[in-house]
Amino acid sequence: MKTLTVALPGREYDILIQRGLLSQAGERIRAALPRARKLAVVTDSHVEPLYGKTVLDSLAASGFEARLFSVPAGEASKNPSQLAQLWEDFMDFGLTRTDAVAALGGGVVGDLAGFAAATILRGVPFVQIPTTLLAQVDSSVGGKVAIDLKAGKNLAGAFYQPKLVLMDPEVLNTLALPQFMDGMSEVIKYGCIWDAGFFDFLTARPSKPELMADIERILYTCCDIKRQVVMEDELDTGLRMILNFGHTLGHAYELAGRYTQWSHGEAVAAGMCAAAKLGAALGVTPGDVPGRIEAALGALGQVTGLSCSMEEYAAAIGLDKKGAGADITLILLDKIGHAVPHTLPKAELLRLLESFHNVL
Repeated sequence: MKTLTVALPGREYDILIQRGLLSQAGERIRAALPRARKLAVVTDSHVEPLYGKTVLDSLAASGFEARLFSVPAGEASKNPSQLAQLWEDFMDFGLTRTDAVAALGGGVVGDLAGFAAATILRGVPFVQIPTTLLAQVDSSVGGKVAIDLKAGKNLAGAFYQPKLVLMDPEVLNTLALPQFMDGMSEVIKYGCIWDAGFFDFLTARPSKPELMADIERILYTCCDIKRQVVMEDELDTGLRMILNFGHTLGHAYELAGRYTQWSHGEAVAAGMCAAAKLGAALGVTPGDVPGRIEAALGALGQVTGLSCSMEEYAAAIGLDKKGAGADITLILLDKIGHAVPHTLPKAELLRLLESFHNVL
């Protein structure tokens, strides 16, 4: 068992990483939530047949009255009507403020269930059980929960820390290769922004079997980096912004694909490559860095460039949460392993993007 503690005063929680942990979910959650009687488990239509029974059986063995609530798989479930349906489902289940919600699934389920937990009865305890690599290394840790609006992704949400995060690397064995490599975009990001040695470690393992052989180290390293960042800047007003390397432009690519053509990992991969090129053009990023990032992502089968109109760039930049008035803070690299915020006028960024429009 590998354990990390997110030591936020009054909101401390552990991240547990161990193969086979899914079948121990009941006892681990019972230890973290001794007063809870009912547990509402939110999952999706892909994960339910794979792991729903395992988790429910484990919860029952630990004395929980648990019920599974399944939503359609995919980003489209992160919407206000699905959130409202979960509120009604929780009330029909008889959930009280000492009971809890668990998210069993990927980032969509974690974001949706977490926001439902944060808002039902003004907040009930919440547990993350991520089943995708993307969710394990990124969205399950740090307390960001949200739903999408017509205007864009994650625009209605909250900071709401879980009480426990349970990571079973074995669930990644059933994750299709494209979805696994999707998560590797965020893994590569951690090497880019924080740890050059980790970046080199990853580039030496370009296949899923090689990565799975060291998956506990990979999960631990990513979660440890995010834990350190979140403990210093829980509410995303300073250091935590570096976790968005590649995301400002990545969100534009997601918008261009109407959130269905490109996955989040593909969009972030292309966004990191674009940000590295912009950083080099601005004199912040060394000239060899864009090629190194493209090579690392390309070896994993990820896209390194996506098309986007200037209108979509403008829309994404206008909605970016790192914007302040007429300015925006773009996360760039001054070397592999270290990210820096670079603030510039939105208009200047758009002019630069237009000059790069046919090469990004």
